[in-house]
Amino acid sequence: MQYLFEKLCKGFRTTWNFPSCYGAIDGKHVLIQAPPNCGSEFFNFKGTNSVVLMAVVDNDYCFRYVNIGANGRNSDSGIFRNSALYSDLEKNMLPTGGFLVGDDAFALKTYLLKPYSGTNLTRVHKIFNYRLSRVRRID
Repeated sequence: MQYLFEKLCKGFRTTWNFPSCYGAIDGKHVLIQAPPNCGSEFFNFKGTNSVVLMAVVDNDYCFRYVNIGANGRNSDSGIFRNSALYSDLEKNMLPTGGFLVGDDAFALKTYLLKPYSGTNLTRVHKIFNYRLSRVRRID
């Protein structure tokens, strides 16, 4: 298992110049036709019905973790907090020294980096946000 995490870190370091990264996490709404009598269970903030695919990908675009089927009305952070991955991360099951990267929807954790927010960012913060954004948009 340690070898896998070392390989992931090496991939992010060599491909994206972002050392110690194990993966990028995000959620994607997949449009659906709502089931009969479901009320607003699948109705999302975009005004459509969806289920959410939450995933962690590596530097080579490969899925390393997926959580599929959460109702579209749920937020990325809520889906993450109710996932097996979150439970494992909270139990320190990730090797120390590495982290995941996510967007502002996620809470800052020792194992999850997110961008600095606000309007009065320093040049250093803006550079960090740019580099984090590049890592997150693996496409």
